[in-house]
Parts: sequence; C-alpha cells; structure tokens
Amino acid sequence: MAETKVGIVFQYFSKPQVAAVRLNDGALKVGDSIHILGNTTDLKQHVDSMQVHNQPITEAPVGSEIGIRVEDRVRPNDVVYKVTE
Repeated sequence: MAETKVGIVFQYFSKPQVAAVRLNDGALKVGDSIHILGNTTDLKQHVDSMQVHNQPITEAPVGSEIGIRVEDRVRPNDVVYKVTE
C-alpha cells in the first residue's frame, strides 16, 4: 500500500476527539484511509466524518483546514498520509 502525504495536524481537541488538519499537499474525502504518523503517534483509520467551520463536508481540496474525527490522540505536527492500494 502506498502512502501520500496530504497534510499536517495543527491542533487536537480531546473531548470530541477531533484533529484539525491543514491539507497542504493533497485532498481528502470521506471514506479515504489515512495514516497519522508522528514521534509518538501511529494511527491508521478511515475518514468517517469531516467538518469545516462546524459544517459537515464530504471532500476537502488542497489548502483546506478541516476537522477529522479520530479514534485516538494525535499531536500537533503529526503528518497525515492518504493510504492507497
């Protein structure tokens, strides 16, 4: 499986378990598989929901700042990769 860098986590919200991600290098859509990797982070999951300004979206282009619900804690500066087969 190939992984392509799409963005970076710039903030994490623990109560709703949401990662704020800046998509500098690629686009994402609901249903994509992602891998979030950092010094102490190694999380693989599907994108189940995304939001921009508290509004649900199904896809986000390069340059977007989005919120993604995550299954575990992530940290600022963790790198987000899109996993493709």
